[in-house]
Amino acid sequence: MEEHTEANATPGLGDQRVLIDNPADILVIAAYFLLVIGVGLWSMCRTNRGTVGGYFLAGRSMVWWPVGASLFASNIGSGHFVGLAGTGAASGLAVAGFEWNALFVVLLLGWLFAPVYLTAGVITMPQYLRKRFGGHRIRLYLSVLSLFLYIFTKISVDMFSGAVFIQQALGWNIYASVIALLGITMIYTVTGGLAALMYTDTVQTFVILGGAFILMGYAFHEVGGYSGLFDKYLRAMTSLTVSEDPVVGNISSSCYRPRPDSYHLLRDPVTGDLPWPALLLGLTIVSGWYWCSDQVIVQRCLAGKSLTHIKAGCILCGYLKLMPMFLMVMPGMISRILYPDEVACVVPEVCKRVCGTEVGCSNIAYPRLVVKLMPNGLRGLMLAVLLAGALVIVQRCLAGKSLTHIKAGCILCGYLKLMPMFLMVMPGMISRILYPDEVACVVPEVCKRVCGTEVGCSNIAYPRLVVKLMPNGLRGLMLAVMLAALMSSLASIFNSSSTLFTMDIYTRLRPRAGDRELLLVGRLWVVFIVAVSVAWLPVVQAAQGGQLFDYIQAVSSYLAPPVSAVFVLALFVPRVNEKGAFWGLIGGLLMGLARLIPEFSFGSGSCVRPSACPALLCGVHYLYFAIVLFVCSGLLTLIVSLCTAPIPQKHLHRLVYSLRHSKEEREDLDADEREDQNSLPIQNGCPEHAVEMEESQPPAQGLFRQCLLWFCGMSRGGAGSPPPPTQEEAAAAARRLEDISEDPSWARVVNLNALLMMAVAMFLWGFYA
Repeated sequence: MEEHTEANATPGLGDQRVLIDNPADILVIAAYFLLVIGVGLWSMCRTNRGTVGGYFLAGRSMVWWPVGASLFASNIGSGHFVGLAGTGAASGLAVAGFEWNALFVVLLLGWLFAPVYLTAGVITMPQYLRKRFGGHRIRLYLSVLSLFLYIFTKISVDMFSGAVFIQQALGWNIYASVIALLGITMIYTVTGGLAALMYTDTVQTFVILGGAFILMGYAFHEVGGYSGLFDKYLRAMTSLTVSEDPVVGNISSSCYRPRPDSYHLLRDPVTGDLPWPALLLGLTIVSGWYWCSDQVIVQRCLAGKSLTHIKAGCILCGYLKLMPMFLMVMPGMISRILYPDEVACVVPEVCKRVCGTEVGCSNIAYPRLVVKLMPNGLRGLMLAVLLAGALVIVQRCLAGKSLTHIKAGCILCGYLKLMPMFLMVMPGMISRILYPDEVACVVPEVCKRVCGTEVGCSNIAYPRLVVKLMPNGLRGLMLAVMLAALMSSLASIFNSSSTLFTMDIYTRLRPRAGDRELLLVGRLWVVFIVAVSVAWLPVVQAAQGGQLFDYIQAVSSYLAPPVSAVFVLALFVPRVNEKGAFWGLIGGLLMGLARLIPEFSFGSGSCVRPSACPALLCGVHYLYFAIVLFVCSGLLTLIVSLCTAPIPQKHLHRLVYSLRHSKEEREDLDADEREDQNSLPIQNGCPEHAVEMEESQPPAQGLFRQCLLWFCGMSRGGAGSPPPPTQEEAAAAARRLEDISEDPSWARVVNLNALLMMAVAMFLWGFYA
């Protein structure tokens, strides 16, 4: 027989917060951040930051394992720990499909997209479209759209997820805490460039995974093991189901009972919260945009020193993506089991008290685990690492020293993507089992008390596990991991958005700007986007019924499919031209805004207080909408292209997949295309910009000014500086950077590893289907 408790009774909520106030945790957090800053400062001395290529592409010198680790670290931030665990607490295992889908898509990056990006010789994705189609409007459109998505779906989301951990663990003022973390992040973003980010990403990847594995062990021990999770989750319900608000009153059991299909990845195509056709097709479209054309990911990938290293990095990333299911989703479910009145709250006023929003508190599932389960010291380290990592993907890939290294990095990233099911989704489900009145709350006032929002508290699933299950020391480790994840993601986004604005927008306004000016503008841009993102935090908090991961995916599904369609057609259909691509993008944008604007205007609502948005506008699942949007944008692009003049093949050499090995000279579509030469990542410490004004001998500089210029990577070369390259040397350097040749034996190794990773992924999909 079910018990129904008044919201003002709030049993079990009095001791919900365990503050990080012991010396062990504080010492671990401080030591961790000193380590991160030290790595960033070390990379400042080790790498070339004074040129555009050195700052934005790490000189294309990265081997496969930092490429793969950086791909994974840029993708997995505290938003994943909060969002995956929160959705796992709210609805079960299906959200892990978002992670395991990436195992296949990241291989497309390493094997199909990265070779073309390398031979095109580009730093940013808008630059590629400029070379492919000519003109300026597509490049400008994509740059502006990417910056918009960075601010509203990445930076603000990462800062919000970090704020959730701070709220649950430290009791600090949220905005003051976020500003302090942003300051630490900007130190090594502004000073160190991409190389600093990739080295700190690599360090933080190991710390993130170590802390997440420790918390997963504590969570499964607390809930009675793997079988205990699946035995208890469906019974993890809040006891607070009656609202003080007479309009809300008694809340329907459908709002706080776990879904009967909680243990399945593939769900009903009509009634499922993540329908299986949408998960397999719609998600692949959105993931294709993110992994294969998003500046953050591709920039990391192209930093690989060879194509083989890029492929190996993708494989490593794929293996790592196996883990979030077990490190995030399942702990989120455990958090609901342990703290149901908080993580599963439904009464708006209770949720408001718990997590600060009335729509639900599932987002606190993982932070609650960190704070309540981990011991002193480890708790502080976990918080530091997770917040440090929320501070994005193609940029990592492009830093690989060769195409082989890029591919290997993609494979590594793919394997890593197997883990979120077990590290995030299942812990989120466990969190709902343990704490149903919190993670699964439905009464608006209860949810408000639990997590600060009335629409639900599933996002607290993972934090709740951390806070309540981990002993002192380990709890500090977990909190340090979360801080690190926050800073890593934010730092990556700062670097990539700075690249986009500087190389694709500012150079149009100031075509004769030199390297020093471009580097300064890129760093000032970081300050601006931080301010805008902080102002957007309240909107993120209440979106999509309080489920952070759904907010991210919904916004991406409304805006990204047209971009994905144009990139696919640009690489594989030479007949597509600029007019077709432009009108395909514009048509897709109008369709996406027709869904996005009403949904945010009416609000996404919650089970207790449904949205008033008409079903005609908002009734179709966002991933189904992504499929329709992709098809319509692609058809419009093809139709317009076929009705207009094609691009002659002399302009397409090494810009489409079928011509990637072409040795013929490519003629630029526009006479002024040579301005893009400023983006060639030539190293050796010399300016790379095509138009660099002659300068007289600089006057003597004071010690402070010399130190400031060195700190920002803009110090002038001294007597020992290498001379500027000759025209022949510059051309040879460009050819080396565009080389996609591979050692045959290592190429076979990465190809076999890619097949093995796909086999592992298909087995896991089938096992949990």
